[in-house]
Amino acid sequence: MFAHARFRRLLPSLAASDLGDGMSVVAVAWLAVLIAPPGRSGLVVGAAVAAYALPGALGALVFGRWLRRMAPRRLLIVDSCVRASLLGCVPLAWAMGVLHPVLYVVLLAGSSVLHAWGGAGKYSLISRMLPPDQRLAANALVGSSAAASVIIGPALAGFLAAVVSPAWIIGLDALSFAVLATQVARLGGEDGEAATEPADTGRPAAGLRLLRGQPELLGVLVLTWLFNFLYGPVEVALPLHVTDDLHSGASLLGLYWTVFGVGAVVGGLAAGALSRLPLWPVTLGIVAGWGLMLVPFGLGAPASVSLVCFGLGGMIYGPFTALSYTLFQDRTPAAWLTTVLAARGAALLTAAPVGTALGGPLSAALGPRQVLAASGVATIALAVAAMATRGRGTSRDRTRGART
Repeated sequence: MFAHARFRRLLPSLAASDLGDGMSVVAVAWLAVLIAPPGRSGLVVGAAVAAYALPGALGALVFGRWLRRMAPRRLLIVDSCVRASLLGCVPLAWAMGVLHPVLYVVLLAGSSVLHAWGGAGKYSLISRMLPPDQRLAANALVGSSAAASVIIGPALAGFLAAVVSPAWIIGLDALSFAVLATQVARLGGEDGEAATEPADTGRPAAGLRLLRGQPELLGVLVLTWLFNFLYGPVEVALPLHVTDDLHSGASLLGLYWTVFGVGAVVGGLAAGALSRLPLWPVTLGIVAGWGLMLVPFGLGAPASVSLVCFGLGGMIYGPFTALSYTLFQDRTPAAWLTTVLAARGAALLTAAPVGTALGGPLSAALGPRQVLAASGVATIALAVAAMATRGRGTSRDRTRGART
């Protein structure tokens, strides 16, 4: 992949923006605590974290009339400029002493409102930049960069926070997106940039309608949504499992996420080796494999065993995002790809938060260990159901072909 000059120039700036977002995972919540009125910390933190991500789903629908007409490169530039500008206002307002919680949430929400389109532009740009047989490897490198940022970003933010305010860390995130916008602009025109504009561009749900008419793509989206939804409770149950079941503290919880992140990076980098295998069976195998790694939690496995399982789970999960994007890139008409990926991003923004919201009540009712195991069993069942559904669809297609 590094032999491709334009992709080689793009990747470092994508990695920089990933690292900036990784640092903001800590900085956004921390700054919310610092500026919250007494007794309102939980409310402000929740609003800030939600504002940093969820408005992208709304933006994918509201601005579709205009943004789906943009070339992927320009779309990525616009999103990066918006994020750089509004996130950059956070340290400025902090320095001026006017960073009220309402202003903070508004700035975060504005910075994320086009992010689903920015993500769609990024993967559409990669799709147009590279031949089909190199897309999976490119998606794997981009996905591994995002996974690595989850490990390095929070640790780096914690180190910097001992020296500067978290507002300045968010400023570094803004700077990373300014770098990305500049570098993408320097790439120049892309191959296929003048692709035919999709029909019916005036309706926000055009991408979703196309997905409904493409059973395979819709199946990928539904599978990914349910996979992310079933993962959601893990983020709630795992900390409770560490404290309630294992009677340990934050160091062990951090170790769980570290081994998961390292595994995800290794697995993501290995995704390119899967390019010769059929993508659908491999994707379903990843879903089932991740679920299987959660089952030992419910069996009362000691921490040493569950740590190994969680790390292996990260390694198994690592290629999933790259494979999912590659399926969309290969099966979607080029003129529709940005629109469809934006619709995909908008839909998936709701999956993990809904699952996370259910994780609290379920952990209180069943216990965290049981919730982790139930998430694993349900994920395995999802893979089996998807395999059976796909098998029936393939059989019907063969029967129709034989009759024809």
